[in-house]
Amino acid sequence: MKAVTVPAFLKIFYPSLLWSMPSGNNRLYLTFDDGPHPEITPRVLKLLADYQAEATFFCVGENAAKYPDVYQMILNQGHLTGNHTFNHLNGWRTPLNEYYENVNLCRDVIDSTWFRPPYGRITPSQIQALKKEYTIVMWSVLSYDFDRETTPDQCLDYVVNNAEDGSIIVFHDSEKSEDKMFYALRRVLEHYTNLGFSFKSLA
Repeated sequence: MKAVTVPAFLKIFYPSLLWSMPSGNNRLYLTFDDGPHPEITPRVLKLLADYQAEATFFCVGENAAKYPDVYQMILNQGHLTGNHTFNHLNGWRTPLNEYYENVNLCRDVIDSTWFRPPYGRITPSQIQALKKEYTIVMWSVLSYDFDRETTPDQCLDYVVNNAEDGSIIVFHDSEKSEDKMFYALRRVLEHYTNLGFSFKSLA
């Protein structure tokens, strides 16, 4: 069974991590990991603009360096960007010093104090080192748009059946996720807009 939402005990064990935003405003917080991508990210931006939706893009540093015009497009359209390490590192497999240096290398390209660990994998020592300089963002709902076994309809259902006021939702502007992400994203935007929700960036 897929862990679409976050077990309560993790929030208790790691209270310094951001798992959701305050409720009470009928707001959802879309986030996109692993971009920017030269073809997919502009299409995401167009779809967001169609619904006057803001979002937060956790960008891989090497992708932002490779596609600076697309990265700038994200900022120019009023969205927030965050650090996703320079090389999409798995924190569980990376020594602290190497991980910390890679995050700061990404910061040379992405001027942001918002950080999300790739795969959601980060060690307690990495948290301690980074939380002094970054807001470490996790999520409330994982769409599983990256998962081969997840169908587009399941991807949509995971979000619609679990997202609520203040939820931080994860999608990916990547080739692996493209088909499922666009299928679900358009319908999520339409569904929640019709319910009176707005979509905001984390800041």
